[in-house]
Amino acid sequence: MKYIIVGAVAGGASTAARLRRLDEHAEIVLFEKGEYISYANCGLPYYIGNVITDRNKLFVQTAASFNQRFKIDVRVQTEVLEVNAATKTINARNQKTGELYSENYDKLVLSPGAEPMRPPLPGIMSEGIFTLRNVNDTDYIKSYVSNRAIKKAVVIGAGFIGLEMAENLQELGLEVSIIEMGNQILAPLDFPIASIVQQHIRSKGVDLRLNTAVTGFEKVGNQLKVNLKSGESIVADVVILSIGVKPDTKLAVGAGLKLGETRGIWVNEFLQTSTPDIYAVGDAIEFTNPITNQALITYLAGPANKQGRICANNIVLGNVQSYHGSINTAIVKVFDMTIATAGTAAKHLTTAHIEHKVSTTHNGSHASYYPGSKQMSIQIAFSTKTGQLLSAQIAGYDGVDKRIDILSSIIKRKGTIDEMVEFEHAYAPPYSSAKDPVNMAGFVAENIILDRLRIFYWNELPAITPDDLLIDVRTAAEFENGKIPNAINIPIDEIRDRIGEISKNKRIYIYCEAGLRGYLAQRILLQNGYEQVQNLSGGYQLWKAASTELALVS
Repeated sequence: MKYIIVGAVAGGASTAARLRRLDEHAEIVLFEKGEYISYANCGLPYYIGNVITDRNKLFVQTAASFNQRFKIDVRVQTEVLEVNAATKTINARNQKTGELYSENYDKLVLSPGAEPMRPPLPGIMSEGIFTLRNVNDTDYIKSYVSNRAIKKAVVIGAGFIGLEMAENLQELGLEVSIIEMGNQILAPLDFPIASIVQQHIRSKGVDLRLNTAVTGFEKVGNQLKVNLKSGESIVADVVILSIGVKPDTKLAVGAGLKLGETRGIWVNEFLQTSTPDIYAVGDAIEFTNPITNQALITYLAGPANKQGRICANNIVLGNVQSYHGSINTAIVKVFDMTIATAGTAAKHLTTAHIEHKVSTTHNGSHASYYPGSKQMSIQIAFSTKTGQLLSAQIAGYDGVDKRIDILSSIIKRKGTIDEMVEFEHAYAPPYSSAKDPVNMAGFVAENIILDRLRIFYWNELPAITPDDLLIDVRTAAEFENGKIPNAINIPIDEIRDRIGEISKNKRIYIYCEAGLRGYLAQRILLQNGYEQVQNLSGGYQLWKAASTELALVS
């Protein structure tokens, strides 16, 4: 058997290695149009920022080591130009020599990845404007920044790579601006969690501009002028474009393969394309989102590597393993914070007409009495009918990674809030609390499902009328230090003694700093004959972050 793989980074390299482990005698040819294979895309910004100082550590394998270990014919700097599905051949060009030639195959795997978007804006091809997608891009950026008197950087796009680049450029001592056309950073997040992170970014002295579109670029001497739709402009020494990627489907289209609803390469559950002898993996494929059942493309290394393994199993063993899709579990370091997400954001659940409730909790990363505990905010979305956990988003410092992995596992297997409530974690004061933040988020969600806790959200406050009652149950000192407009202060420890001040004929909205004291106040009132009582999910601190950021982008 002869297997050809096109693309040799995450998905392609994983497929090739697994094919060899399953079939020692097959002929395997791996094509890569770039100079390098099997490198750590996700480490590229940290090499630019000198966090990773040894460039060689970015490479998992070289073409020579891959060939030696796996006896795979690796052809770098060789671009596959065309796939002929009828004759089961590919046409390729050696980019060093210009040689054109054909190769036949029994099975073909496409792993062409994605390509960065470069909108046709005036001046976008000017010197000093870069995208970051591969090692060569990284080398160009690092050389440009290192060998010139670079003082000001503009990053366009506030996704994962854009934020990592902003942080690493600032670490080099540059003044950094981030320009994002949307009203928040990190599109997979819901606005409230994004707001917490945005405030952290601003606290680092970064010029973060949301709801801001770029109209073009001008070269002014050795600098660039970034023109904005508002009429303003920003002068920069270097510009990083990080406005998104799109699946590279040129070969698939040329071969007559079916594309899906999102214009990714359509594959079935076995990662077969519409032509049975051609499989596809990685950033270019479209699959069904296991939560919404809608078409989805994901640009993540984890799913690509897993797809490569499954694809090889199916090629050699005969379609024995189904791919169950990705829930887009992702994590990113943003200066001192860690942000993570899994599942489908509440805003997308709403768009997909999927019934859900949202709850936000704030807890310490470990026992508060042990030094170094830092707060993390966990937002979950779940079905009140079935209890199924649909998404989780976390903004915090220590321990975010292990909590998102727990929650991702529950989401992926269509688990419920009950699992969060009963989740048994390893506990010692340096690592967690007797009730882990995952448990606490589950307890709150369980109370919502059982109607023991009735909540309202930060963006529903404008709907509160003068006929309603908004009660702040924090201490008088906290209240004086900052409050939601039109609130009255009745501290939780005084509420039983002052219950006569609260009318039973009004709708009552309660809030505290994080949600717990509001819940306790609500339970007191509900059991004393008050029927219309709601507690603010996420408390004052979530309202403060979200409302402040909303004002900046309105």
